[in-house]
Amino acid sequence: MRSWKIVLSAVVLVILFALFLHTENNSVSVTSIVVENKRVPAALDGFKIMHISDLHSKRFGSNQQKLTKMIRTENPDMVAFTGDLVDRDNYDEEAGIALLMQALTVAPVYYVTGNHEWWAGRFAELEPKLVNAGITVLRDENATIRVKGTALHIAGVDDIAKFSAHNDRDEALRVNLGRALEGLPDDDFNILLAHRPEHVSAYGSYPVDLVLSGHTHGGQIRLPFIGGLIAPDQGFFPKYAAGAYDFKDMTLIINRGLGNSVVPQRIFNRPELILITLRKPAVDKR
Repeated sequence: MRSWKIVLSAVVLVILFALFLHTENNSVSVTSIVVENKRVPAALDGFKIMHISDLHSKRFGSNQQKLTKMIRTENPDMVAFTGDLVDRDNYDEEAGIALLMQALTVAPVYYVTGNHEWWAGRFAELEPKLVNAGITVLRDENATIRVKGTALHIAGVDDIAKFSAHNDRDEALRVNLGRALEGLPDDDFNILLAHRPEHVSAYGSYPVDLVLSGHTHGGQIRLPFIGGLIAPDQGFFPKYAAGAYDFKDMTLIINRGLGNSVVPQRIFNRPELILITLRKPAVDKR
């Protein structure tokens, strides 16, 4: 009798552990972040951005309906996708296109590439499909939208994986950042979409108020009281893994992403959507 209890307990534990792992990979959370900045104009006070990243060709329900429902519930004013829409090893562009097209039924969508778009070697085929669907693809350039007559600038830079054969990728990044941010006025609120957060010091050299990034997968495994365990290009215990980081004149927000790539499992690190709300500090609202 005792042996049967042990076996039954072991089976229950295995089932519970399997359910835990499934939940960690598939139960999407919505993280709300308020960005207070004195440069937010009154017309943009309360403006909502849905930040999405690192889908890696993953599907959440038929035609991405699970994610679409969550986006629609939050009712953002714009959607920003910060790279790795597809996965190099499990390439499925239809999963990514479906997500962005569904998001477009809620709000305008702005997109930049991640490293996997370039590693897959098929972005020349993917880009026109996104553009034809109505997605704004920002490739070392910027766009302006107007809210109640007030300008909001969104710049986007290609991921440096595009320059795999370049002798000096840091220099290439600097040049492309210059192109992406060319002509942006210092006095307006400027947003930069850039896949990699580890280049934040380079981003801060330009008149940027808010940077949205991905790439880290939240550190893949998040340890209590410590944070992310490992991130691409940062190694163990990355400095920039997830959430908001405030600098003197700029905020960096890193999305933990939706899918996986090399490592197939997340732990204490569920997939996420981030809802960002811009706020003008109360003292400046008059």
